[in-house]
Amino acid sequence: MPLRRRDFLFASALSAFAQNWPSRTPLGLNTYCLRALRWHDIPLLDYTASLKLDAVFLQDSLDPGVMDPAHWRKVREHAAKLGFVKLETGGGAILPRSAEEFESRVATLEKNIERAKGLGSPIVRALLASDRASMPPGPVEQHMEMTIRLLKRVRSRTLAAGVKIAIENHKDLQAWETRIVIEEAGKDFVGSYLDTGNPVFVFENPMTTLEHLGPYAVCIHLRDSVVYEHPQGIAIQWVPLGEGVVDFRAFLARARQVAPPVAVYVKPITGRPAAIVPYLEDSFWKAYPKARAAELASFLAMAKRGKPYEKPMVVEDLPGRKTPEAFIPAIQHQQKEHMERSVAYAKQALGLGLQS
Repeated sequence: MPLRRRDFLFASALSAFAQNWPSRTPLGLNTYCLRALRWHDIPLLDYTASLKLDAVFLQDSLDPGVMDPAHWRKVREHAAKLGFVKLETGGGAILPRSAEEFESRVATLEKNIERAKGLGSPIVRALLASDRASMPPGPVEQHMEMTIRLLKRVRSRTLAAGVKIAIENHKDLQAWETRIVIEEAGKDFVGSYLDTGNPVFVFENPMTTLEHLGPYAVCIHLRDSVVYEHPQGIAIQWVPLGEGVVDFRAFLARARQVAPPVAVYVKPITGRPAAIVPYLEDSFWKAYPKARAAELASFLAMAKRGKPYEKPMVVEDLPGRKTPEAFIPAIQHQQKEHMERSVAYAKQALGLGLQS
């Protein structure tokens, strides 16, 4: 089969990045993992510094000043005082649920671009939808095209701000689809917020995700999962780093070959029950009419090696449901403990971070 021009350019990008990473990689944390603590931005920065980390990703900030330009300056200056080499941030889903919602989504993304610039973040996190099922009616190609059109609409604003939109590979698209969105929108102002925890929810091995999105990575977020066979298909649960099936040593070794040098963030979102991906049911595949057999095989091979999580975990962090008051202290303690366990793994086992 002849090599397509897009694939040739993609392969050239891979080789160009080889050996570009420095000997030590900046390590940070993703603040969403500490959401039960209800901390505002400055305490989050202070906590990050207390762990001797080099960067912080302010995701889904709970601070009342989140959209106040005066607050942005205060946070930026505090981050500089603490010696962070990176302070990064962004917003949430950008896919309009209808044509009438298009303009409001544009306005929200533009405001997030303004906030990122004010904070000194080089990127603006975004994603299409929380998951495949949350997309509006219609084929996935239609939603990809809508997203590309929306991104192109803010291109000049993004370039003028000196930032890049970072599309998180969430539970919505497979990596090859996300890559198309980035390339068609314009890789001069759109890149990949490369997350290792979401691929398994679209039955994808994180190594596959890396191959597709690594050359466009503007940040990398490490999240581990247990993935194992279940009577309905595959069961998945997020766990602290180093306690699941993801081979992070192999992942980072390959990242150093295919991705530009970026900050790496620890992102252990834990405390949630195992989720079932019912890929054995015919109805499941209606949402994935163009899934690739070889990539599914790689994912299933990973699942065959997996098993349920056997260490203690408080499971009470359920999306869409308020945590009962009696469980809040336990969840708060667990989120801190899992973060610190994951940071220790990233430093000691993976050799990440500029500080000892």
